[in-house]
Amino acid sequence: MTDTWVALEAGADPVKRRGALRRAYESYATAGRVEHPVRSVVAASWRRSSRAHVSPEGTARVELPDDELAAYRDAHPLARVMPLFRELMGAYAMDGEHLMAVCDAHGRLLWVEGHRATRLLAGRMNFVPGARWSEAVTGTNAPGTAIAVDRPVQVFAAEHFQRPVHPWTCAAAPVHDPFSGRLLGAVDITGGDRLAHPHSLAFVGAVARAAESQLALLAPPPDAGTVRLTALGRDEALLVAAARKLRLSPRHSEILTLLARRPEGITGDELLVELYEDESVTPVTLRAELSRLRGLLGPGLLRSRPYRLAAPVESDYDTVTRRLASGAVTSAMSAYAGPLLPASRAPTVVRLRRRLADQLRAALITRGDPGLLADWAYSPWGEDDLPVWRALASALPVQQRPAALARVRELDAWQRR
Repeated sequence: MTDTWVALEAGADPVKRRGALRRAYESYATAGRVEHPVRSVVAASWRRSSRAHVSPEGTARVELPDDELAAYRDAHPLARVMPLFRELMGAYAMDGEHLMAVCDAHGRLLWVEGHRATRLLAGRMNFVPGARWSEAVTGTNAPGTAIAVDRPVQVFAAEHFQRPVHPWTCAAAPVHDPFSGRLLGAVDITGGDRLAHPHSLAFVGAVARAAESQLALLAPPPDAGTVRLTALGRDEALLVAAARKLRLSPRHSEILTLLARRPEGITGDELLVELYEDESVTPVTLRAELSRLRGLLGPGLLRSRPYRLAAPVESDYDTVTRRLASGAVTSAMSAYAGPLLPASRAPTVVRLRRRLADQLRAALITRGDPGLLADWAYSPWGEDDLPVWRALASALPVQQRPAALARVRELDAWQRR
């Protein structure tokens, strides 16, 4: 394969490749060996699926019942571009007997539309609205893997980790917030062998880019006096100020995060203590960093004596904090893209990061909602969180507990070493 993201190149024989993939899949299932012709992206996904204890014989589970689904998807950002998805993909799905699906950033299907007979067939494997198709729960599949690797991907036949999905082909692409870069979900096209072509991957990628452009047009014009800071799940924060979007260095990300928390201002000595672990760092070093940051931000935004920002700051950190304070746990979890500046060792950033994570995970455990607990447990920051895995195992129906219980035993044994 010349393009590892394409499942079947133009002119290739789908029947022959289907057979080769079936043999490779059985080899992996029985001996754990990855053999030709499995693509590297699929092999990596199979390994992640195995580590997550996904059952090869299992099917997706419905996490959002109809009454919760309607309210959740109406409030979801991708609801605003559903008319665009239908315009670009609706006829394609109907004419080709395919399905168009849209999921959120946790792999939960929000919309599944298209050919009626194909919808009925897909329903047998729970490819339905409200079902969770994240890679960590359902194994290798286009929408779940596209979210996991954050790029368009195509999955064909036995490349899927779960056997009930082997008759299908799917291609999906992630969709991001055009201003913050936050992952919103993915758009997917699912059907039979006719989708096993490079064109389907290119098509769904183009649709995702069109959706991001449409979201940018639909967004209210940014307030010139407001600064927006996105620092959750990122080592390099994104800053939107005066219609400019800037990717900040790790150190500047820390400084902006701290200044955003202190609108009244902070002295140089205080900032030095909050920012540096090493007490030998001098005020000259800090002033040099602030000078570089002032040049990057432009005139007037960063002020001194005390150091402060001249405009209000809206940060994703504060958004999650406000939602938690109001008891909106589901909404807080949807806004939580990961730990605050995860690689930062600045003492105050570390403290803020731990505080927010502890508050959110405590709220999730108290709520006891299996869907929200799974969102945390199957995330990169929650995969080793034993209390959350225990809570998830208790919250799941009995027939869905084995994978979570296996992870609890694994983590408990690891902590006892």
